[in-house]
Amino acid sequence: MRELKTERRIDSKTLFDLVKLSFGVVAGAGALVALVVAYRRQRVDEDGAVREATRLHTERFTVAVSQLGDASAAVRLGGVHALAGLADDAPSRELRQTCIDVLCAYLRLPYSAESEVAADDSAARHDYLALREVRHTIIRLIRDHLRLSHPHPRSWQGYDFDFTGVVFDGGDFSAAEFAGGRVSFDGAEFTGGWVCLNEAEFTGGTVTFRGAGFIGGAVTFDGARFDGGTVIFFATKFTGSTVTFDGATFADGMVAFETARFSGSTVTFAGAFAGGTVSFHNAEFTSGLVTFGGARFTGGTVDLSAASGVAPGGLPQSPLPAGLSLPPTW
Repeated sequence: MRELKTERRIDSKTLFDLVKLSFGVVAGAGALVALVVAYRRQRVDEDGAVREATRLHTERFTVAVSQLGDASAAVRLGGVHALAGLADDAPSRELRQTCIDVLCAYLRLPYSAESEVAADDSAARHDYLALREVRHTIIRLIRDHLRLSHPHPRSWQGYDFDFTGVVFDGGDFSAAEFAGGRVSFDGAEFTGGWVCLNEAEFTGGTVTFRGAGFIGGAVTFDGARFDGGTVIFFATKFTGSTVTFDGATFADGMVAFETARFSGSTVTFAGAFAGGTVSFHNAEFTSGLVTFGGARFTGGTVDLSAASGVAPGGLPQSPLPAGLSLPPTW
């Protein structure tokens, strides 16, 4: 007769260890469940916070835009500052871009230059001066935000700015950095006052002045830096302004004055260039004063070979510096 095999009995210590292990497994599962629940609750809270921030932003945006349409210039100024503040506080890039778009759209509204205001109409002149103050404030605020570099939370670098058809009778963009994004001055008219782009930096993206008209006042790019990206003055008309690029650096990227018309303006490039590619393809020089005196034709390409008209002043004579190309008749 076979004997029954006896099993070893579990002692109290082993049993206690098994109980502890069981409790550990249960506690770990409970902690995992609690973690998942907490994560889901956090996501719900975050989504709710974003929705609430967006709702508050929309309410403030509506108020600010209504202020821009007010008859009082003081109220409009308040709306301008409110929109700039909203752009800074926007919970998303898209909402910040929307605020910037509205500020640019205000500049694109129909606007009469000072020369069109009757000298004996004091009321019209007061209205003009008030409107100009609002417009120049927008330009100043844009400039201030473009002076802030990444990762500053209030920097507007890399966003789009649409100044298409804007009438500029002054404004200060000095030291602004147009880094990335798309900036359009297409069809803009520079009619008077001083538009200052001194020491501005064009370091990426695309900036266009297609069909812009420099027809009055002064526009200065002195000390500006064109470094990367593309800046286009295609079919731009220099017909009555003083426009200076003195000391501007064209390092990398492409700057095109293609099909530009120089007729009646004073345009100077003293100390400019020193790198990059600058094209004057099909540019026409017919009148006014255009001078390249003191320009630095080193380290880049300045192509005037397909230009026409009267040769600008200050161009070096043969032998030409490397990188400079002129029409055979010049």
